[in-house]
Amino acid sequence: QVQLVESGGGLVQPGGSLRLSCAASGSIFSINAMVWYRQAPGKERELVAASTSGGRTNYADSVKGRFTISRDVVKNTVYLQMNSLKPEDTAVYYCNADLTGWGLRWGQGTQVTVSS
Repeated sequence: QVQLVESGGGLVQPGGSLRLSCAASGSIFSINAMVWYRQAPGKERELVAASTSGGRTNYADSVKGRFTISRDVVKNTVYLQMNSLKPEDTAVYYCNADLTGWGLRWGQGTQVTVSS
């Protein structure tokens, strides 16, 4: 079995920073893409940032220049550094990974609230 576990969410004031982590564990052979999504109340889930096994990254326009996705291949972990947070960044953030032999897996989500 494999699982993804997110951490690092919380309450932060506008302009603040948070770093989310997503660790994949279990019988992992290799990880292809790792992606962060978010879902705000009443809205559809949207892609925030993606990282491929080849090192390419992709960001939603709304977070470009503020968020950075990175990966630790040894630890099977992906991070999302979020700076200059805005109230509209408030959402549940989910990690998604494409695991060789297992397909797509989701984490349980972590709440990020940006409020003064």
